[in-house]
Amino acid sequence: MSLSGKRTRLTLGGGTAAHRALALTGRLRGGGARVGGIMTAAARVFVTTLSVGALGADRVFPDLFDRHDEHDVGHIRLSREADLLVVAPATADLMAKLANGHANDLASTVLLATDKRVLMAPAMNPKMWSHPATRRNRATLEKDGIAFIGPARGEMAESNEAGEGRMAEPLEIVAAVEAMLDQRPKPLAGKRIIVTSGPTHEPIDPVRYIANRSSGKQGHAIAAALAKLGADVRLVSGPVTIADPAGVTTTHVETAAQMKDAVESLLPADAAVFVAAVADWRTASAAGEKIKKVAGEGPPALQMVENPDILAGVGHHSLRPGLVVGFAAETQDLIGNAEAKLRKKGADFIVANDVSHESGIGPTGVMGGDRNRVRIVSKAGVEEWPEMGKDEVAERLAALIATRLRTVVV
Repeated sequence: MSLSGKRTRLTLGGGTAAHRALALTGRLRGGGARVGGIMTAAARVFVTTLSVGALGADRVFPDLFDRHDEHDVGHIRLSREADLLVVAPATADLMAKLANGHANDLASTVLLATDKRVLMAPAMNPKMWSHPATRRNRATLEKDGIAFIGPARGEMAESNEAGEGRMAEPLEIVAAVEAMLDQRPKPLAGKRIIVTSGPTHEPIDPVRYIANRSSGKQGHAIAAALAKLGADVRLVSGPVTIADPAGVTTTHVETAAQMKDAVESLLPADAAVFVAAVADWRTASAAGEKIKKVAGEGPPALQMVENPDILAGVGHHSLRPGLVVGFAAETQDLIGNAEAKLRKKGADFIVANDVSHESGIGPTGVMGGDRNRVRIVSKAGVEEWPEMGKDEVAERLAALIATRLRTVVV
């Protein structure tokens, strides 16, 4: 959708990610939105009000009590005159203030006084993001109706620091803003849908693991597309380097067993879409220390055991959702393998895609790439979709799910 005529209030928290908020300001303005800026004192250490204003912000407010603005209780006016409030970067401090009702500067006061929706794009050191206090604050904010986009995994500004804590990309934040401001009818409103995405990592020892080549792009795009149609989406994601979709409640897991437990804890649901590339096997027991090479000896023997079949487990569960969708990533006999999976797993349809090097999908292939070509395999037959971007596949699949849920009798 277009942002033309929409008014956003962008709050910048402190941190190196404040520089990326400059690009976000330009992207919002480029999409047609009016952008008003608020900067915390910490944010002004990293970027200037002049920089934010030069990129298109209507006006940038740095202080709580300004004699020119507070004659009409300006902080209340600022909290109400925008269509959406965006906090990027959302620091641990800003999250803590809002979660606990603190209002000791303009940014926290406006966020506490608003009657509009709020989108937060967290950015902080991975240890800060994973701290129990930050987790509690996020849970409180989500319960209060605050939406989140990200953070993503990646390299931090600090030397030798990496993990989950990078602010979502400006284009991802803009897409989340568009979705939240979209007032069109929501055909999936009131529906709860589980989505799995990404790979699983099955540990061999503390530094090695077994995994699949999934990037999570297709699963995350499907979760986002379902949320745009109004669904209450619960995403269970394996280890990925992309941001959590906006408006989606995400549970992060590492292993297949953890993914199974997370999915089953979310039942009952109206639908479940199993996009994750779950490792079929794991080692019977992971070594407690790194396995070392020994001169003159061959590689160690790994005893493998089968992982739980999450799709089949839900497809035959006593709390089975009304609609169950599976994915089949194959390198040979695509339709035959997908049809076999349909019969065995208890799914309503299978989204089949060829992930072989011969698939002809871009230079990197389907896994890790941005494009896909799928077939929808059901008892009614096979429907072939043309090659398209993964976001387009997601939107088309979300529309199909919405149509199917209107006809499903649970």
